[in-house]
Amino acid sequence: QIQLAESGGGLVQAGDSLRLSCAASGRTFENFAMRWYRQAPGKERIFVADINWNGNFIRYEDSVKGRFNVSRDNDKKMVYLQIDNLNTEDTAVYYCATRNLEYWGKGTLVIVSS
Repeated sequence: QIQLAESGGGLVQAGDSLRLSCAASGRTFENFAMRWYRQAPGKERIFVADINWNGNFIRYEDSVKGRFNVSRDNDKKMVYLQIDNLNTEDTAVYYCATRNLEYWGKGTLVIVSS
């Protein structure tokens, strides 16, 4: 199994950029395609981005295309989510997970103030 831990969240202003990180430990990280999800207050957790094992195939939820950029560094066992031009609707807890949804981190909270 692997363990996942997100970081990088915080309170930011609308229009700012933020990079979230997901650190993996345990089993061979590069075997796993990875995803980011987010859960806004009072709403369901939704898919945000997906990246395959080597970063060659990436997919985004339609509403975040152009502002979100997912990447990974297998040597460092890290997955990243760059978010540009943040708006208040991006306020949420952001989670990283394996694509098969077997492993999840505990999330990192992003609050965007207007």
